[in-house]
Amino acid sequence: MARVKRGASLLAALVAGASFVVSSPGAGKPSWGALPFDPTGWRTDFSRHSVPLAEIVPGGPPKDGIPALDHPTFEDVARASRWLRPREPVILVERDGDAKVYPLQILIWHEIVNDAVGGVPVAVTFCPLCHTAIAYERRVGGQLLDFGTTGNLRFSDLVMYDRQTESWWQQATGEAIVGALTGARLSPVPAQIVAWSTVLDRLPRAQVLSRRTGYQRPYGHNPYVGYDDATASPFLYRGPRDARLPPMERVVAVSLGGEDVAYPFSLLEAVRVVNDAVGGTPLVVMYQKGVASALDRGSIAASRDVGTAAVFARSVRGRVLTFALRGDQVVDTRTHSTWTILGEAISGPLRGARLAPVPAGQPFWFAWAAFKPRTRIFHR
Repeated sequence: MARVKRGASLLAALVAGASFVVSSPGAGKPSWGALPFDPTGWRTDFSRHSVPLAEIVPGGPPKDGIPALDHPTFEDVARASRWLRPREPVILVERDGDAKVYPLQILIWHEIVNDAVGGVPVAVTFCPLCHTAIAYERRVGGQLLDFGTTGNLRFSDLVMYDRQTESWWQQATGEAIVGALTGARLSPVPAQIVAWSTVLDRLPRAQVLSRRTGYQRPYGHNPYVGYDDATASPFLYRGPRDARLPPMERVVAVSLGGEDVAYPFSLLEAVRVVNDAVGGTPLVVMYQKGVASALDRGSIAASRDVGTAAVFARSVRGRVLTFALRGDQVVDTRTHSTWTILGEAISGPLRGARLAPVPAGQPFWFAWAAFKPRTRIFHR
């Protein structure tokens, strides 16, 4: 959304939130009264909503002011290596042998890519203000949707809209919160933030989102300099606050079987491997250094190392494995096979086996806690 470091007058106007008064032109139609966002020019049915409309505020840009990519082009790993540096963060989505890579240096300027992976229509999304990088299937109830940006936020999180019904969707949860599809949910697709070097090492045939987007943007530059400072406060945030962790702490967030769990990066960096169960499913969380922040310095490639993490089911070939750290390697204690951050065994009796990925984000704590207040925080 808007730059964090801006003139005081603009920031004050955004924080205050202009109110828009909408009166119904005819009898029997609702009058919305004062809203913090401008509803004019929308086909959205604002009479249907699952959240208070007052929680939705302008983020700065207008509708589609941050343009989604609807016709993305891709290039091979060799060509992308000319402009991607080894520690740069990218979103990896794999499905049925198809591996696609979406660099955050592009997503930070577009926030949504409408695409298909392994023949499945997906929306790959990234909200910089919440650090939520999430992929969803775009088919809901047999209807194929494509998404754009409303220019609005709720709890600092991107509010998307689908172009078919102009219903509004919460990016962090995949739930339609306003409009005809209110209450519908998008199905998450496993997506990992990894270093570009991981793609180079393990996925040489992957396809990489090209900088040839049709838009002139300073790709590689971070417009939110210093935003993820641990002592900073979230931008345009008006939601509840959960003091169990610092607001800007990165967490690995998992929801399974009706249970929500957060794994703080500060803990993961220390232990590197966590064996747990969420909603009755045995899981392993792996952490790896060597991934730059997308929200630190002006140059993403030159930003500090914040690492990354991934979540997998621990069942392989009918057996539940337990994982441990041996030196710098992650191994399972049953066969002593060695596993990568992609969930692949690269040595030992299970070489070639793959762990099933579990959808998991890396949001800032304030954002996850706002939407999932009953979250269990993992402790050693």
